[in-house]
Amino acid sequence: MFSSKAIAFLRKLKKNNDRAWFQAHRDEYERHVRSPMVEIVDRLAQDLRAFAPELVADPKVSLFRPWRDTRFSDNKAPLKTNIAASFPNRTLGRMNGAGMYVEVATTWVWIGGGVYAPDSGQLHAIREHIAENQREFEALIKAPAFKKLGGLKGATITRVPRGWPKDHPAAKYLMHKQFLGFREEPAEFAARPDFYRQLVGTLRTLAPLVTFLNQPLLENLRIEKRAHILHE
Repeated sequence: MFSSKAIAFLRKLKKNNDRAWFQAHRDEYERHVRSPMVEIVDRLAQDLRAFAPELVADPKVSLFRPWRDTRFSDNKAPLKTNIAASFPNRTLGRMNGAGMYVEVATTWVWIGGGVYAPDSGQLHAIREHIAENQREFEALIKAPAFKKLGGLKGATITRVPRGWPKDHPAAKYLMHKQFLGFREEPAEFAARPDFYRQLVGTLRTLAPLVTFLNQPLLENLRIEKRAHILHE
């Protein structure tokens, strides 16, 4: 759904990253960059129902704004040089829990899923869930299609976290503070005729991991809601 013009525009934007240039070329951005991503998100709204119905694909929710938040950054370039969309769990909400994500940038395409920046409570819940369901977790990350993506990825700590013994059978997983699966391709991948088919296939492979990671977070949310109702 993307064409080579999308990549060309993003590369021009990288060289001309200022508001005036972008506004002068806004029609080009809408036609070649944003509109194809909207089309992809709309189509995924249908296709995700087959393997990840709990995830939201909606342009109003999924698409990221082109403007950067420069308030706390030394880089004051006002615009992102990529187009990206996320697909969050409809109960947990945007930027919360595990979800899936696609990004087309000047030199790469990134398609991934999992949990990137859980807060401390979420991270502990996920680790407990893995420790209690290690065989199920390993079956997911050792599935041939998932291994083809490179297996479980994400930042780790150097020691087994407090509360678990150093020799715990799931120690190498408990040391993760991110739980991700993804593939990265050259930017030109986005303009291939089979891009959408590849995208859906990758998201289908990642869906079981996303579902597993959200299970303890959804359960904790249900417990919190029940407690709130009882307290009232």
